[in-house]
Amino acid sequence: MARMKVCMVTSTRADWGLLTPLARALREHPGVDLRIVATNMHLLEDHGMTINEILDAGFTVDARVPMDVAGERPADKVLAMSRCMAGMAEAFSAIRPNAVVILGDRFEMLAVASAAAVMRIPIVHIAGGTVSEGAIDDSIRHAITKLSTLHLVETEEFRRRVIQMGEEPDRVVNTGALGVYNIMHQPLMDAARLAASLDGFDLSDGPSMLVTYHPATLDNGDPADQVRDLIAAIDPFTDCKVLFTHPNNDAGGDIIAAKIEEYVAANPGRVHAVRSLGMIRYLSALRFVDVVVGNSSSGIVEVPSMHIPTVDIGIRQRGRLCGASVIHCSTDPADIQQAIEYALSPAGRHRARIAENPYYRADTVGLMVDAITALDAGPAGPKKFYNLPQA
Repeated sequence: MARMKVCMVTSTRADWGLLTPLARALREHPGVDLRIVATNMHLLEDHGMTINEILDAGFTVDARVPMDVAGERPADKVLAMSRCMAGMAEAFSAIRPNAVVILGDRFEMLAVASAAAVMRIPIVHIAGGTVSEGAIDDSIRHAITKLSTLHLVETEEFRRRVIQMGEEPDRVVNTGALGVYNIMHQPLMDAARLAASLDGFDLSDGPSMLVTYHPATLDNGDPADQVRDLIAAIDPFTDCKVLFTHPNNDAGGDIIAAKIEEYVAANPGRVHAVRSLGMIRYLSALRFVDVVVGNSSSGIVEVPSMHIPTVDIGIRQRGRLCGASVIHCSTDPADIQQAIEYALSPAGRHRARIAENPYYRADTVGLMVDAITALDAGPAGPKKFYNLPQA
């Protein structure tokens, strides 16, 4: 019997970190022939050329789809999407997958899903049904939901939301979040090994924070002003080491990265920045920092399982389901500083220690593999719109 050919598409250090355990499980499944397609930030030198992380993990990359994402205008991202869609058409024609697995809500994933849908390849969408009102990702995520055949969602609330969008209940599976699964199952670095990988920057020898700040694509504010306000809020914590990770390549990302590097250069020894931590270093860093600051979804989904506070800044994650360890604030420097002070206080630390993570579910990867391998291996057929029962 022919094995099911499953094509996993990955575009960033972040999604590959989340997808790695699922990729391993699918590769080891006797009924699955796993193929991997890499695109966008994986193929960019200025974002760390993170395709090497896939190769170093022992996987084969079956196709590379460059997008040439240059420029800071939204129009530049649209042009890059068109290149991604064309490249995916060629990759899917060569691989001829029975299903395409994609995670999340980035702009390039809409291009991937559009190509797969037109080519009648069933789409498995991971992490649909959530809400993040401050980013265009929200609309992209819901659009991908309507293009997809199988939905692997992170919570029961998200499952209800996807069904509310007209998706058939038996096609929507609550698996929990991959990021939380990784925390529970991934061997992590000790302090010395982590510091060695960060050019000697040691997070374990005193107070420290991890900062990730991305462009908020539906915020009308200037990214340069926002990152300056963030730095102004962080700067008074002079006894606290700061580890920055660079932002993604949404419009405004290069501006934010440049301001971060200026701050690093002005504060050697106390502040350090990396283009990409990757999954292992990121999760390892969470073991030693006292607070996570920024506007990344990882602060909402994964960090609460480490029982440390998250300071979530601005509108980017607005509307997303959160545990009690997440502290929301505006982009105003005084507001950010006050939130960090609370996070570092005994009350803030206690709140994080006892908080539960709503994204946890046992055996997330096993549930995903079971759902994927149960799919019909034929072309995607007509989708029925599921109407909610009348009250």
